[in-house]
Amino acid sequence: MKSYTLDQAEDLLIGKKGTEERDEYEFELKLELIGDMIKTARKKRKLTQGQLGELVGVKKAQISRLENSTGNVTFETVMRIFNALGAKLNLSLQM
Repeated sequence: MKSYTLDQAEDLLIGKKGTEERDEYEFELKLELIGDMIKTARKKRKLTQGQLGELVGVKKAQISRLENSTGNVTFETVMRIFNALGAKLNLSLQM
């Protein structure tokens, strides 16, 4: 039985880096991670989705969509959410 590294498996199953399929996969994965971070921070602050929505100025449904990675997200909205939660977001650019 042949074994593969994670990178090799992703290349085979999803597509090589730089392909449309791989870019879409990585984008969706990042959205899922952002949603998980929002949900974790919200629960840590003991807020409901509705309460967080009120703090941010959006509806509960939008918070739910973001947490479940089923909606469009803008950087501005993400920043407003983390600010409302009193959470610090660090970004890193690697080239």
